[in-house]
This record gives sequence, structure tokens and C-alpha cells, in this order.
Amino acid sequence: MPSPTQLEDFFAYLRIPSISADPARSGAMQECADFLAAKFSQLGLAAAVHATEGPPVVIARSPFSPQKRTVLIYGHYDVQPVDPESLWRNPPFSPVVENGYVVARGATDNKGQTFTHILGTEALLATGAELPVNLIYLLEGEEEIGSPHLGAFLAAHREELACDIIVVSDTSMVREGYPAITTGLRGISCLEVKVSGPRADLHSGMFGGTVANPALELSRLLAKLHRQDGSIAIPGFYDDVLPLSESERTVWRELPYGDAELLEATGSPKICGEKGYTALERIWARPTAEINGLTSGYQGHGSKTIVPASASAKLSFRLVPWQDPEKIAAQVRAFLEGITPNTVRVEVSYDHGGEPYYLAPDFPDALAASEALSEIFGKAPAHIREGLSIPIVMLFRKILQRETLLIGLGLPDCNAHSPNETFPVAHIDLGIQLHAALLKRLAAV
Repeated sequence: MPSPTQLEDFFAYLRIPSISADPARSGAMQECADFLAAKFSQLGLAAAVHATEGPPVVIARSPFSPQKRTVLIYGHYDVQPVDPESLWRNPPFSPVVENGYVVARGATDNKGQTFTHILGTEALLATGAELPVNLIYLLEGEEEIGSPHLGAFLAAHREELACDIIVVSDTSMVREGYPAITTGLRGISCLEVKVSGPRADLHSGMFGGTVANPALELSRLLAKLHRQDGSIAIPGFYDDVLPLSESERTVWRELPYGDAELLEATGSPKICGEKGYTALERIWARPTAEINGLTSGYQGHGSKTIVPASASAKLSFRLVPWQDPEKIAAQVRAFLEGITPNTVRVEVSYDHGGEPYYLAPDFPDALAASEALSEIFGKAPAHIREGLSIPIVMLFRKILQRETLLIGLGLPDCNAHSPNETFPVAHIDLGIQLHAALLKRLAAV
């Protein structure tokens, strides 16, 4: 178990409401960056907080030795919004321990997982021994909104961030006690579609039935995104999809986590989706189209009988290797514009995107990471893909020209992006141990 001091340090980190999507939280973003810099400085690492056009970036580094390999550990200190706050059992930025789990916003995504690396470095340095590698920490504050400024930051600091391999702990294990290395991530393309009709809301008794209702027409457009078999109906959408290999399908179907466990984690009445694929295959290796939000008309108490002037929806498309987010956005725009009736106007805007990522399981550093995980867990890790998106890993590949190891300590049912997010207390210790084993193995590659 972590010491009281380690747990309190973690809680202090979690108490900072670093929500990057909320402009009113800019002060909290700065506070969080300063907290991290102070923690790194306490460890004896050279730490600096760098201003950007968005939230600050924190860089910390150990003393450099040309005889050692350099490992860059990336994480993000920003967290998702807490809505709906009424569903939280405790205030989201007042961490508590419940049944062996830390409950707070950011507990897993990504404060908890990253903080185990920081505590791992602290533990190694406390022994008085030298670190086996040159260590660089890079922590940013806008991952949850697509890291719009980090690409320019990486380009400007390319030499300062030169490394041999990058480690990111922002993914999941298969289940408790069953580690994983994530070899693939889905990308993402986020858009907003707005359908407008009359100049202003109209009285539904005076004008209903004579003009198109934007809310109804938007609903019809969105319903055409999918076919009856669950596949996506946009022409060309699947052109660049990397097919699932039979070996991947075989391995994944033997994992002790599948449709039943996913169903239990969601609380939904039944698993559904694209026919011909298991739930894990859909999440890890198939693209999706999701409606993230719908807005139109009157939302208050009681009724207000109107034809709304407009309706809008926020859409996200999770992408797989080798789909391109901007190409997908163009296909979505062309599709929706092509099926919109002339009784309304449609506007489709591209918000942000990130490319999918794939790394071969036999990459030398991945093999070293497998050895470290096997040592700590007593079990060889599964090589999986994940449904989430971490756009930064493709920026690392393009700008720093280095690959990324995705080694997560989160659990599939951790409620990331949802109320009552959790992180196992035991994983703090596991993360500290894994950090030491991983650096030792990576030093020898």
C-alpha cells in the first residue's frame, strides 16, 4: 500500500479542478502545472513551466549522461468536465477512498497513472542510486480537448525533448491482475452539425406544418449515419481501415474480458453494434460514429409550443489505422450536405481530430516492456488495442520521430469521463514497482 505521504500527495493533485474545456478554470490549470513543477523540484529534477497559447506545459529532467538511453514519460494533468455532478457520490474534486479505490475526477485519466511514475522516480532516488536512464517528464494540460497547441510546442522544443523511447500510461489493463500493452489506438474526428430553418422560433400552431422543423430534419440526418447492420453509411468511410488479423481475433477472444463483462460495466440492457464483430473488436479495431450531444428548442420546465429556428449536434468519429481525421471530416460533410433537404440549411464544422496509432508487438522496446510487466504481475501482458484516442502519440512519431509504449494501469470499469471515476489504491504501489522494472529493462535495449 502507498504511504500516507504518497496518498496525500496524490490527493493534493486530484483536488485541483484542472478542467481544460472550461475557460473559467485557467487559474486551476496554472495551479496544477505549478504543483507538478514543485513536486519535480523536490525530487531534484530540473523542472520548468512553459507558457503556451493554451494551458502551460511542464518539463522535468534528470541529470543527463551520454552513456544512458533517454526515456520520455508523457502525461496530462487536465481532466474531463464533471457533469452531471449530481451523480457523484462525493464532490468530484474531493478525493476519497471507497472499498480500496480512490474516487475523484482524474483518478485514472490521467493523474493517477502518471503520478505513479513520479512516485516511482521518487522511490528510486530515495535509495541513493542513479537512475538507469536519462529521464524526461512532459506533462501537458489540454489532452482532453485534443492537444491543439502541443504540436507547435514539440516542434519548438524538439532538441530539448530528444529521447530514445516514450512511455505513456493512459490506457487500461485487461482486468485486475491482467496487464496489457496497447499496440493500437483509435484516432478521432470531432464535428458539429447545425440545421437551421426560420429566422427565429415560430409558434407551432400558426406555422407548424408549413415550414420544416430543424430538430426533426436533424434527427433524420443523424439516423442515416448508420445502416441497419450497425455499419456506417458514409461513402468511402472504410476505405483506409486496417483489417483485423486472424491472430488478433483469436487472442482477443481468449481474453477473460468480453461481451458479458463489457455489458456489466455499462449498465446497458444489451450489447449492440456492427454485426460480425465482438464487442472488444468493435472497440479496439473498428471505427465508429457517435452523437455526443443534441441541442434544439425549449429545454425548460413545462411546454413551449414552437418550431425551433435551429438544431445542432456534436459528433465524434473514432478512427482506426489508417484513417485520416480530416479526410473523414470531409466525407461526413459531403454526406450530410448531400442528403439535406432544401427546406432547411445545414452547416458542418470540423472541431478537432487525432490520427490513430499502431506499433508492432515485436518492437524491441515493447518486448522490454513485456518483460517488466511479466516481472511485476507474474503474468505475460496481453497485446491489445484500445478504443480511446491519444492524439499526442502520432505527434511524437512525426515530430520527435520516436515510438510510444502504451502501458496502462487503469481498469476498463474505472468510469473515466463519467461520474465516480476510480483508481485502485493498490495500483499506486504497482505503478511504483513497474516504473523501476520498466526503466531497468529499457536501459538495456
